[in-house]
Amino acid sequence: MEIKILELMDTKAKFVLLDAKPEIANALRRCLMAEVPKMAIETVEFHLGPIRDEEGNEYESVSPLFDEIIAHRLGLVPIPTDLDMFTYKEKCTCGGEGCPNCTIMYSLNKKGASEVYSGDLEPLGGPELRVKDELIPIVKLGSGQAILVYASAQLGTAKKHAKYQVTSGVGYKYYPKVVIDHSKCDMGDACIKVCPRGVIGKKDGKTTVVDAEACVLCQACVDACVTKAISIDGDKSKFIFQFETDGSLTAQETLIRALGILEAKFDEFRELVSTLEN
Repeated sequence: MEIKILELMDTKAKFVLLDAKPEIANALRRCLMAEVPKMAIETVEFHLGPIRDEEGNEYESVSPLFDEIIAHRLGLVPIPTDLDMFTYKEKCTCGGEGCPNCTIMYSLNKKGASEVYSGDLEPLGGPELRVKDELIPIVKLGSGQAILVYASAQLGTAKKHAKYQVTSGVGYKYYPKVVIDHSKCDMGDACIKVCPRGVIGKKDGKTTVVDAEACVLCQACVDACVTKAISIDGDKSKFIFQFETDGSLTAQETLIRALGILEAKFDEFRELVSTLEN
């Protein structure tokens, strides 16, 4: 199995998976979706009662939304994750009580009238723990209202809850094989006009494939070609993959982690099979 990177951005990746089978490609897709761990807010403690500011003004610790809804929104905020620094809470040496090795603590203290955003979460630690996307709306406070909460984030995977899912839009397709038989081609432009992705074009006066990787296998050009000079098929040992992340991990780190997890699962399966043979 080999990977050829086509596009690699901070939160987006597109690559070609070579010398693989459909079941391997699907295993990688599922691993990217459900197996890569990330930090997410798990518990939220709300302060109840009046709150005073530095000037002595009093605010009531209430908001237009139920506490459960606010906690749910906080849980979906992407938390920056360093997988070399944090471990699962249940596997931590603290015995699951919560420590800097398995837990990130945040405080949220905002008074109205104002809007509360994800950027208002203050980490009780270094600045590298600040939420990167600071403009995710949480709640809009009215005059005299306030919110004071303490939230703790921990490591988990999407198999436990969707808030731990690092990726979105994970998908793949067979690598397109677009062939033009020039002995049948009448050099008409019908196939060029109907192609929605600009796969076929003119080069040196001949109708030719200009961007095979952009093909979505829709067969529109095949249907438009009256001479039946075009054939399209998918290479079942070659796949075009793409996915995005929520920013908690970079696309590169997410892909590397997913491949590592997949390799470990294959090794474990191989060992189990060998024990059955013995």
